[in-house]
Amino acid sequence: MANRKKHVVMLGSDGSQQEGNDAEAARIAVANQLNVKLFIDNNDVVRAEGENLDSLYGAMCEVINHSGPAAAVVCRKMAPGIEEIEGAIKAHDAIPVDYARKYLTKRGYTHQQLAFYDELKASSNPHQYIGSTKEKGANRVIFGEAVNSVLDGLSTEEAVRRVMVIDSDLEGSTGLKGIHAKHPEVFVPSGVMERGNFSAAAGFSFGSNGERQGVFSTFSAFLEMCISEITMARLNKCSVLSHFSHSGVDEIADNTCHFGLNNFFADNGLMDAESTSLYFPADGDQMKAVVKRIFFTKGLRFIFSTRSKVPYILKESSEEHLFGGDYTFTPGKDEFIRHGSAGYIISYGDMLYRSLDAVERLRKDGQDIGLVNKPTLNVMDEDA
Repeated sequence: MANRKKHVVMLGSDGSQQEGNDAEAARIAVANQLNVKLFIDNNDVVRAEGENLDSLYGAMCEVINHSGPAAAVVCRKMAPGIEEIEGAIKAHDAIPVDYARKYLTKRGYTHQQLAFYDELKASSNPHQYIGSTKEKGANRVIFGEAVNSVLDGLSTEEAVRRVMVIDSDLEGSTGLKGIHAKHPEVFVPSGVMERGNFSAAAGFSFGSNGERQGVFSTFSAFLEMCISEITMARLNKCSVLSHFSHSGVDEIADNTCHFGLNNFFADNGLMDAESTSLYFPADGDQMKAVVKRIFFTKGLRFIFSTRSKVPYILKESSEEHLFGGDYTFTPGKDEFIRHGSAGYIISYGDMLYRSLDAVERLRKDGQDIGLVNKPTLNVMDEDA
């Protein structure tokens, strides 16, 4: 990725093509016109038109009757018949109600049968949290804005030389969309292939000691599939800034396979391994401060955010943002949000504003409880 004019020759077999990384690497090479030359076996497959039953049935019969491994490639658009999103990437997401009504009406459904759509109402949490703003910010989006702030300070030529941002077809969900719009020169649109994309980001930064940065992002639930690539990047002293959004379960509108539960899998190196740091900013201000501070440092850095928006943490007895103004983030340092003599609650990320609410209510009841924010998850602050 960092030496696109050079040729890379690889000798392989059809057996190695069974590995998912091979297919992902091939797609990256084609999409970016990399000079990768492969010499491997080629196997024929059967192709069929997905919306043509005669074509599809014939292909299925041919595959079933074949003695041995066989494949049928079904060529069809997404959401066939739904005019507004047929064949479009948007069909991967939830279908808008208006589009669904129109489609189902054409299929013979009555207005009465579709009336249940009118009963769908969004709900909200009525609890009023103390110690934080009513205003909320989306940390997963603010990550991209923070990266843009760093890129804004570089010339176009320097940005291209030093930074590559690779997307796993989730730019609208993980904050990379803003980078794509404002700094397309560093943006690499790639497919749903996290392992290959992480490896590409690591390869871009290889041998740079932090001078070059690969920026990678996906959902936290998919961190688990990148463990081997993370290990190899660490052993090769690569510098990758990873943003894993949709951490935890807060307001996850998807099913349980999207719950980001195993973030600490990223911290899987030995004590003498290259630096690995896990960060979970508490609000949008701290997200900006974290990205600014760690962007051009070496090693593997993982920043986590939630799908849900979070309020901004306030200074004690004030309407001033705690992490705004002249706040500077210090990696590995625990932060005292409220001092107390009767004990401390330790928190981080989206739990901080909830913990602060509990602390403030306890303090009103006469219990002098303090609150500590631990934005660096995997480092013990011995001086705290």
